[in-house]
Amino acid sequence: QNWTRGMSYCLHSESHLDTGPIYVRENGKLHVVNQGASGIQNVTPKTRPFRLFSRGFSVELCMNREDDRARRQRTDHFIFTYTKEGNLRYSAKSLFSLVLGYISDNVDHIDSLIGFPEQIAEKLFSAAEARQKFTEPVTGLRALQKFTEAYGNLVLCSLCLRNRYLVISEKIEEIKSFRELTCLDLSCCKLGDEHELLEHLTKEALSSVKRLLLKDNSLSDAGLRRMTAPVRVLKKGLENLLVLDLSCNPKITDVGIGYLLSFKKLSCLDISGTGLKDVNAVIKRIQMQIGLVHSKVPLKEFDHSNCKTEGWAEQTVLQWEQAVMEAIKPQDNLRSRTAALHFYGKTHRIEEVVKCKLVETETKASGNLQFYKEKVQNCHLPLKKEVAGSHELKNNKKRALAEQERGRTSKQKHLCLTVEDWDLLNTY
Repeated sequence: QNWTRGMSYCLHSESHLDTGPIYVRENGKLHVVNQGASGIQNVTPKTRPFRLFSRGFSVELCMNREDDRARRQRTDHFIFTYTKEGNLRYSAKSLFSLVLGYISDNVDHIDSLIGFPEQIAEKLFSAAEARQKFTEPVTGLRALQKFTEAYGNLVLCSLCLRNRYLVISEKIEEIKSFRELTCLDLSCCKLGDEHELLEHLTKEALSSVKRLLLKDNSLSDAGLRRMTAPVRVLKKGLENLLVLDLSCNPKITDVGIGYLLSFKKLSCLDISGTGLKDVNAVIKRIQMQIGLVHSKVPLKEFDHSNCKTEGWAEQTVLQWEQAVMEAIKPQDNLRSRTAALHFYGKTHRIEEVVKCKLVETETKASGNLQFYKEKVQNCHLPLKKEVAGSHELKNNKKRALAEQERGRTSKQKHLCLTVEDWDLLNTY
């Protein structure tokens, strides 16, 4: 009885605390300590109603808090809604959403996602993307690499960076982490032959690229030689390339076009606006060695309308672009300075956007040098369809149908039977 006396003493000394029933197991039986009588009773335990929150629980609804640290430390485990009467009602979030939020907050600490279900991984990526975890300098790159290593083209299958040189320069490592891309648009970025991203094109990570647009990138024969070296020597790299756009690169000459002959799977090629000397010889050479035919009208593959950013990381690329645009916002105040420079007869160096338009006009003036494979001509229809002859085909079809109807009516006249003839036939 010593332990019961000590326990009853503790209960009487802390009677102000609601400790609830205390159970003791002795000789294989469960006993409950009665606080009022301070004794032991062999009574079956009574079920108490489960209370989710204590009596003194209160909720503080904080919206539009400016302190980011406090917002990150605070765990929002409840969903707040209003009833028809205007009362505030809260309900606890599901365990899945709570775990998903916790992992997305610490997504950079994930060791690997290989073998993890794709459906859950997509939700995890969206949750981390909503928290802008992939825009962080170091942790964002590490988290993005975990997803690209495990899911490849599901994270991003097509990437359009047309006229976004600032995004490329700021997020070059993140862009290099994308694997199994099938379409890559780097038009009007002025990368040049020595850029790190062009060297990355020759790696095995981008061997799945089938559509590559390098319009107006200040490329020369040296850049094409480096880009085609793995295909020419090791039969690796961009060996699966189907569509290639090298227009608006005046430094590419007849020698550089010779390097492109190693792309045996090419079905569409655009070399308009290049520095070719003997155009007719180049056209014959491309037709003889690759089997591409010179198109007289512009092809739809090079109008840049089908190239878009597609995949889980579509919103991530937009977040990168918005961050870059916000970083260069203070430069908008330079408009007054440029106006002052014009007033004093001086010019300002803001002509990058105009250059691309000027090069496009030069290519239109020089001529169209687009090629396609004759076998798959139906898949690569031109933009301008030849309407001439279509009316004649329609008229010929109408005439043929009219003649067929006349022949049918004449046959029906000769094959008309009387009622007596039908009765005679029915007798047999």
